[in-house]
Amino acid sequence: MKIRLHRPEDLGPLVRATRKQQGMRQDYAAEGIGVSENFLAKVERGGGTVQWEKLFTVLTELGLHVVIDVPDAVMASVESKTWTKLRRRQPCKSRTHGIDT
Repeated sequence: MKIRLHRPEDLGPLVRATRKQQGMRQDYAAEGIGVSENFLAKVERGGGTVQWEKLFTVLTELGLHVVIDVPDAVMASVESKTWTKLRRRQPCKSRTHGIDT
């Protein structure tokens, strides 16, 4: 089911319900994910200031995914600038990455 989120408080209950549905206590879930129990509690309360990287780690580990509906005109602009730069940063698949052949 897709749900539109408007503020951090909208995400918290979804994270909590997902964790509980998986039968995990908050302290064990936090330890398994690699974040503090305090951080996970803050996410579940919909705290307005959390670290993005840790937030995405929590969501990923619980099996939640973030999807953003981007207007076509905006995506065209992003693709022509940002995505081109990001693609240049990715290593070439033909490299051996330090493995001697």
